[in-house]
Amino acid sequence: MPVFENGSVNIYYEEKGSGTPLLVIPGGGLNATIAGLANHAFNPLDEFNDKYRVISLDLRNANTGKTEGPLGIKRTWDEFTDDQLDLMDHLEIDKFLLMGFCIGGPMIWNLLKRASERVLAATLVHPSGYISSHPDIYYKNNITGWAPEFIKRRPEVTIEMAAEFLNNMYTDRADFVFTVDRDFVRNCQTPILVLPDDIPAHPYATAMETALLAPNSQVSLYPWKENDRKIELAVRHIRSFLDLNAR
Repeated sequence: MPVFENGSVNIYYEEKGSGTPLLVIPGGGLNATIAGLANHAFNPLDEFNDKYRVISLDLRNANTGKTEGPLGIKRTWDEFTDDQLDLMDHLEIDKFLLMGFCIGGPMIWNLLKRASERVLAATLVHPSGYISSHPDIYYKNNITGWAPEFIKRRPEVTIEMAAEFLNNMYTDRADFVFTVDRDFVRNCQTPILVLPDDIPAHPYATAMETALLAPNSQVSLYPWKENDRKIELAVRHIRSFLDLNAR
């Protein structure tokens, strides 16, 4: 499978199908990979390749992934967005649909902040967001579940550097969806579809707040992951949403 060499970053990606491009950001926190899509409620590479050019990439520096690059201690979210936009440029894709799971929620909002004119519509599947009952959940999850293995692989990075990265990414932005504020969402004209979850890492209240604020939003049935039939209905809703906004 292809690796795009982009300066100091090697971006591993896969694509299936043809048609309007659909960029998929896998879930799994900082260990998000294409392979992990197989463990999601549905795999967009399989579900939508009949009609769309589905493209996904491993998150930079995910421990089991193949995308490697510098640790953007200061720019955090923006360096992930750089990778996503640079990949689209490499593939000579101007406009595209977006879908993001988990950590892909804040990343979608950052993409919309950086390049909303390129995004036809965005689907946020059980998106991450801040919740006051678990204010440091992402720091704790990643300082134990991502950082130790990462610094083993990358001896030039210390645990203190990883902690600073996580604090810049989450702790210092501990509100709403981390990457944008409520005024941005309130003024966002991009069509949005939200599939909420209700666990601390995917807070229902935050997902629903984005849906209520965004002027061109839709929400799927909830709870949608309860059984195969509900997942099937949610995927059907996504397909209708994609078909409506593809061009």
